[in-house]
Amino acid sequence: MHALNRLAATLALGLATLASLPALADEPRYNQVSLRAEVSQEVAHDRMYVTLYTEAQDKNPARLASTITATLNKALERARQVQDVKISLGSRHSYPVYEDEGSKIGAWRERAELRLESAEFARLAQLSADLLGELKMAEMSFAVAEDSRKASEDQLIKQAVEAFKARAQLTTEALGGKGYRLVSLSLNGGGFQPVMPMRAMAMDSGSFAKSEAAPQIEAGTSRVSMSADGVIEVQLP
Repeated sequence: MHALNRLAATLALGLATLASLPALADEPRYNQVSLRAEVSQEVAHDRMYVTLYTEAQDKNPARLASTITATLNKALERARQVQDVKISLGSRHSYPVYEDEGSKIGAWRERAELRLESAEFARLAQLSADLLGELKMAEMSFAVAEDSRKASEDQLIKQAVEAFKARAQLTTEALGGKGYRLVSLSLNGGGFQPVMPMRAMAMDSGSFAKSEAAPQIEAGTSRVSMSADGVIEVQLP
């Protein structure tokens, strides 16, 4: 009796499988296609960086170090009076100056840097001009602040996804498909590429003059990009 029950169950399963074969044959057929969409936009530089330095030479290394420190302290005191300017000390190093064809040390030379950062370009430019009496300018550069970069990338994520969807729909229509479904999708930022040189002007003292109005600043822009790489399956008739 139990054997008959098992046989009946097996036959029922076989009949059900055969009945489902036409349905499986009618399942839509999909073709996979890899796609890429990329968007970009220019973002204005909103951070300004200035590196100033002092350099001197003396036969007495202790006196030289004291002179450099005094010059830096004076510049720091003046810079701290300007609001919204971030101040930090950069590299500082000294090295011997040889004479008599390198046989002995004739003097010591030391260099120290003062670094300034601000979103207030005109204010920082004027401060830099005021400090050029005691210091020299090594470099001026511009960049996009972290918050601005993230906000720009967030906007581009939405644009990249929309661009990918548009390309997927176009591909589906070109293949004569009825529709598509997304298999995978990855979003990748392309970083920031300066549209103009980061070093915006000549770094000689003629660009700035002590007690004179600082020149107008053209900070330029960087181009940020975002790509959407994915795979779709196109449903064919």
